Amino acid sequence: MPGTSSLRAWWARRPPAAGAAVLATGILSIGLRLAGHEVLSHVALALAGAAWVALAADFVVRLLWERRRWLAEAGTPGGLTAVAATTVLGTGVSALGRQNLAWALLALSAVLWPVLMTGVVRQVVRRVMSHRARRMPGAVFLCCVATEGLAVLGATLAKAETLSWPAHTALVLFWLGLPLYAGMLALFDWRQVTEGAGDQWVAGGALAVSALAGSRLIDADHALYLWNADDRGVLRGMTIALLVLALVWYAVLLAAEVLRPRPHPDVRRWATVFPMGMTAVATMSVATAADVPGLKGPGEVLLWVAVAAWLAVAAAALIAGFGGSVRSTGRR
Repeated sequence: MPGTSSLRAWWARRPPAAGAAVLATGILSIGLRLAGHEVLSHVALALAGAAWVALAADFVVRLLWERRRWLAEAGTPGGLTAVAATTVLGTGVSALGRQNLAWALLALSAVLWPVLMTGVVRQVVRRVMSHRARRMPGAVFLCCVATEGLAVLGATLAKAETLSWPAHTALVLFWLGLPLYAGMLALFDWRQVTEGAGDQWVAGGALAVSALAGSRLIDADHALYLWNADDRGVLRGMTIALLVLALVWYAVLLAAEVLRPRPHPDVRRWATVFPMGMTAVATMSVATAADVPGLKGPGEVLLWVAVAAWLAVAAAALIAGFGGSVRSTGRR
C-alpha cells in the first residue's frame, strides 16, 4: 500500500530525536493523571508504551545489523532520548502500581545512560577542541534531561517502595544534572531560540524535568524522612528556583515562536511538545510537594496547551507518514 510504504520510508529516515514522541506522550500521561483524568492518562500511557516498544525494536535492529549507523546516532545528543523516554515511561508505569516493570525500566535506563552519555561527551569534547567548532542545537540539553529523568524515576520508586537508597542515588543525579545543564548552556547556539525547528525548547524542558526531580525528592522525604531541616530547605528552594527558570524559558521560547513563526512541520516538534508537557507536570508537582497550591491552576492550563500541541504535531506526523513530507534534517 502506498501509504504504508511512505510511513515505512519516514520511519527509516527518522533521526534519533523522534524518540521525543515517546517523551511527549509519556509526560502528558503523567500530567493527565495529576489533573485527575485517569482514562486519558491510561490512553496516553498505552500510546507511549507502544511507541517505546517500536523504538526499542528499532534500536536493537540497528545495534545488531546496522552497527555503523547505530554508533553514529548513539554519539549524538538525540540518542539520549532512549534513556529519557525509558525513565518517563517507567515513572508512568510506577503510578499504576506496576513497580516490578518500573524497576526493570530503571535498570535498563541506568545501563544505557553511561554508554550513550560517553558518546555524546566525546562528540562535545571534539567540537570544543576544534577551531571550527559550531554551537550546538537544543538537543544538547538531553544530557541533563536523561540524568534528571533517572533522578525522577529513582525518587518515584523510593517513595513507592519505601526505600531510602534510590532516593539518595536520585539526589546525587539531581545535583549532577545541574552542572551538566550549565555546561551545555555554554555550548548552546542562542540563535536557535528564533531559528530552531523545535528542539530549542529542550533548553527549558531540561530545567522543568530538574524541577520535577526536586519535587519527587521532596515527596520521597515526606514519606521517608531522609534529610534534616536545612537540607530540606535547600532542596525546596532549588526546586522552586528551577521551576521559575523553566517558566521564564517557556515565556521566552513562546514569544520567539510568535515573533518568528516556523510553521513548517518537522519531527523535532516532538521536542517542543515534551518540554511544554514537562513544564506543566513540574508546575503541578511542585505545587503539591513544595506546598504552593497557587501553582496548581496554571499547571493545568499549561497541560491543556501541551495536549493541543501534541494533537497538532501528531496530525502533522500522520500526514507526513501517509504521503506528506516532514523535514527531518538539521544540525545536531
